Amino acid sequence: MRPGFLKTIWQLARSCSWYCRLGVLSSGAIAFTALPSPAASDIHVQFGPVQTRVTVDDLATFAQTGQVAPPLEPWRPLLTPAVQQSLQRRLNVEPTLRDRFLADLIGTSKGRPFVTALAQIAPDLTPAMIQTALQTAEAHPEGVTAVTLLESLPDDTLTLDGIALMRLLAQLGVSQLEQTALSRILDRELLSGGGSALTSELVPAQPGPHVPQRWAVAFRDHERDRIVPVDLYWSEHTTGPMIVLSHGLGADRNFLRYLAEHLASYGLTVVALEHPGSNVDALIQSDGAILSPEEFVERPRDVSFILDRLADLHEHSFFLRDHLRMDSITLIGHSLGGYTGLVLAGGKVDPIALADFCAGLEVGASSPAEWFQCAATEAQFPPESLADPRITQLVLMNPLAGQLFGDTGLHTVKLPTLFVTSTSDGIASVSDQQLRSFNQLAGPRSLVAIIGGTHLSVGDPENINPALTQVPLMPEHPPTETTALRTYMKGVVLSFAMQQTPQATTYRPFLSAEYAAQFSTSDLPLRFSDRLPARVDRWLTNRDRLARRLTPTFKGIASLMHLELIDAQYRLANLRRNTVAQAPIQPLDLAARIAPRPHGPFPMANQSPFTRASDRPAESPPSAPHSAN
Repeated sequence: MRPGFLKTIWQLARSCSWYCRLGVLSSGAIAFTALPSPAASDIHVQFGPVQTRVTVDDLATFAQTGQVAPPLEPWRPLLTPAVQQSLQRRLNVEPTLRDRFLADLIGTSKGRPFVTALAQIAPDLTPAMIQTALQTAEAHPEGVTAVTLLESLPDDTLTLDGIALMRLLAQLGVSQLEQTALSRILDRELLSGGGSALTSELVPAQPGPHVPQRWAVAFRDHERDRIVPVDLYWSEHTTGPMIVLSHGLGADRNFLRYLAEHLASYGLTVVALEHPGSNVDALIQSDGAILSPEEFVERPRDVSFILDRLADLHEHSFFLRDHLRMDSITLIGHSLGGYTGLVLAGGKVDPIALADFCAGLEVGASSPAEWFQCAATEAQFPPESLADPRITQLVLMNPLAGQLFGDTGLHTVKLPTLFVTSTSDGIASVSDQQLRSFNQLAGPRSLVAIIGGTHLSVGDPENINPALTQVPLMPEHPPTETTALRTYMKGVVLSFAMQQTPQATTYRPFLSAEYAAQFSTSDLPLRFSDRLPARVDRWLTNRDRLARRLTPTFKGIASLMHLELIDAQYRLANLRRNTVAQAPIQPLDLAARIAPRPHGPFPMANQSPFTRASDRPAESPPSAPHSAN
């Protein structure tokens, strides 16, 4: 029971999408549809009157040996080593969670796009077959893999609609290419710090002078019948402001433990709370939907409730007196915790805009976060605001925001915000969920871009289930590759929190591109800026306009073309600069040789520079200076 279970959930729902993305059309389409024996032996992909045949044995041979049999030759360019590994990789999902997820997917309006897509691709298969299929595959000695799912099909032949399948593949491919192009552009155009190093005796990424202590406690909200666990971090010399940590869906209060301990060592009080309706226990032990609509209301209330209880303790408890500063609170939210922070900071959810978006949601053009945010369409938001004025700063990490606030709901968020985005986030897309939200904030803001970072890159590796880092085609970085990133997060988050103290000026230099550059690695380059590059900003604006006029597929294609144009403009300008730099004669020298400037005074406006010297009037000798009388 570790954080990041959101990723395990989506592994089940998106297995078709990710396999199709690399071209394993058959295995992707079957990932949800295996049934008991007799096993399927042939897969027929129908393209109108034309039909191609692939055998399951040929796929199994490729998965085991890498050899491409003659029937698979047309697909050879797509059968990469990554595809081979994905065919063999086991899908480990707890049965209870699996059954809940499938029931939620099939039995609610959120799952209608998936059911429709499945019916178009494989007309002979029904959603009712899904649960039995997975149970059958689990009994296989190799567990649930793409190949064993194929081998569990009920009939000798499975027929797929190739046109529908290719349409889904096109959506997935465009989405992936768009993310790759955007990552490349952000890496290049955001400030990199120029390689200069900061000179300071202060090293905010190193442990502070105080020994952090931790107190675990749980508070019961009798009005809501809800118990909220809390880990309180502080030191004997606590003088700094308070920090509140809000985790994401399927996580717990330990997700950012390394950061909590670091901040407490500098005299800050850290409150790491756990949302009981969307933590790991809720996913495994509760009934109903994976993400309850009520969580979009109860999560902000959890934070306000805990702050109320801590205010009481601060006033009446000798143990915590002088350890809690309730006048300046920085909220740090990851994923769904980012949504929680935005609501507490005054963000206004737009149920109408969200419902319109979710009505047109398509399987291939959507990230997991976009599916999960649609649960909020069934939430009962109170007429009064959920904002809490005690929250004075925000740190948002890979936030789930997307369409929840419509086009204007974040314009009311005016608090200073440190926004952390990862360009290879397979859960909350960098464009729709993150950069779009960053651009809508009205207050002072700074952006940290983790080039190549994923949804869990900022988390504490000791509190992330290792199995979650092995999701096929959505890999997480191993802990050794994120060490420098976590060190940077310690320094930059501390420096941001200290902006509410008299030491703000001392820590301000660390909120810079130069400081981020010190922790950049080849695996995870880091960029820091207070705004998006102008060309990326225009791209985001145009992308939103296209979303209102085009289908998701055509919107993705147009968006990708715009990004490729930005990239081509850069490469053309770079080629021009290199050509000029390597030329034996520079442009100014060449111009001087072609049209040398004449010596002497520059000709008057009514005098041609080409007038012969003999035709020019004689110059009068200079007059003698007058003497002063």
